[in-house]
Amino acid sequence: MLHDRPRTYMDNAATSFPKPPEVLDAMVRYANELGASPGRGAYAESRESGRLLEQCRERINTLINGEDANHVIFTLNCSDALNLAIKGIPRKFMQKHNGRCHFITTELDHNSILRPYHALCEDSHITQTRVPVDAVTGLVDPDDIRKAITPETCLIALLHASNVTGTMQDIRAIGQIAREHEVLFCVDAAQSLGHYPIDVCAMNIDLLAAPGHKGLLGPLGTGLLYIRPGVEQQMTTIREGGTGSVSELDVQPDFMPDRFEPGSHNTIGLIGLSEGVQYVLDRGTEALWSHEQAMIKTMIESLTEWGEMPGFAMYGPPTVKNRCGVFSVRIEGVGPNELADQLERQYGILTRPGLHCAPGAHATIGSTEFGGTTRLSFGPFLHVQDVKYAADALGQICHQRAEATVGR
Repeated sequence: MLHDRPRTYMDNAATSFPKPPEVLDAMVRYANELGASPGRGAYAESRESGRLLEQCRERINTLINGEDANHVIFTLNCSDALNLAIKGIPRKFMQKHNGRCHFITTELDHNSILRPYHALCEDSHITQTRVPVDAVTGLVDPDDIRKAITPETCLIALLHASNVTGTMQDIRAIGQIAREHEVLFCVDAAQSLGHYPIDVCAMNIDLLAAPGHKGLLGPLGTGLLYIRPGVEQQMTTIREGGTGSVSELDVQPDFMPDRFEPGSHNTIGLIGLSEGVQYVLDRGTEALWSHEQAMIKTMIESLTEWGEMPGFAMYGPPTVKNRCGVFSVRIEGVGPNELADQLERQYGILTRPGLHCAPGAHATIGSTEFGGTTRLSFGPFLHVQDVKYAADALGQICHQRAEATVGR
């Protein structure tokens, strides 16, 4: 039986919920009043749909301080964006480096980087290095990234904020190292864009991948890849098709963004995404980040107030520093699914159990053999009171479990 408290959504690392009302309003307006495919017609509805898509690009470019809105490429999701970035690099690089190339990532990274890397490394001329991270904090030492660079290194790609431990890497320092060594730097901002201020110029980011449906508060089925101007010349396309431009040619256009955007857009989704981005811009990422830090602080302090919690483990940085609002926890003797079920049934708290598509992260923190962890993740519509409630729920479950064990 569900607890009488309203259900508390704490799975924002999977997708944000709820969305700002403006997101759905814009999608309904498009469906009811426009419905046209951008760039595929000369009539007013098609032109207006195109204008709204360009507005979305401009808003994203403003948010990340990009150099050119036309270098914001729309994708299906963050995994799709990372595939465009990672698989678009090797061919031209290998032509200049004796047919070989080398990739760098970390042991904490998500399968959205690990799997494209693995697929490419089936070619014996392509290799990778997974740099180890600190087992407690999940932090990588930027100097270890530096040491992993070789003359054949073509790309450093890593997750900014871990979807397992909440660890936030020092991407500014790593970006500086990449620029000094003239190695391209790709950042997976799945858990940070919209939560934390990102400046692609100041952070020396060459390729920024992000979903539209998490911190940017848009619908599922949207994502983006920002490609720093000039970097596109070092990339090849991995898919081609219709663009509505230069249709007399059977080769992909060489100009942006059409070069990397074949086929019709998810226009209704991107129009919704545009309003999510505007919501973030209106409130400001500094303010949103301050709100998230307050919730992180509340979570850590509230768990500490419970004192000794037998068999309880919280993973990732133990302080507000170097972490985002993602918390993986475990209670000894309670499986991740069982804990998630108990949180939902008794307290109405919605979480995600398991390995979270990040096998290296769970191997690093030692949770693989237990089936992973139970993850709680925060969004802008949660409050410190919600976080305190969740921490107290964990404390109660932990102590109830300990008392039941003693009473046997």
